[in-house]
Amino acid sequence: MTRTLKLGAAFAALAITLSATVFVGRADAQSSATADLSGSYKCLPNPLPCLWSGQTPSISQSGKKIEVKGDGGQVAAGMLTSDTTLSVGGPLNSYGAVRPDHSIDWSNGNIWRKQ
Repeated sequence: MTRTLKLGAAFAALAITLSATVFVGRADAQSSATADLSGSYKCLPNPLPCLWSGQTPSISQSGKKIEVKGDGGQVAAGMLTSDTTLSVGGPLNSYGAVRPDHSIDWSNGNIWRKQ
């Protein structure tokens, strides 16, 4: 009988923990807003020059999908991987960290400041 009570209590605790995790996860998903990165940027070379993007790249965004355009008309598709990170494929091929002011620090060393 004692063993049955212990198992029942363990299952009840597990069910409560799982339920709480599901509800907290839903609340977090609803409260987090996708960063708005759409707009024009100024590329700051640091330490490498802004070869691919030029000095005034732009980003258009639809949900988590983004499109990056360089000065010369080059286009690269990418995606927000979280509210503070993004990944962009070729020809840019870089990861970015989004700052609170929506500037982006790129893995290639460039910084894009939102205009």
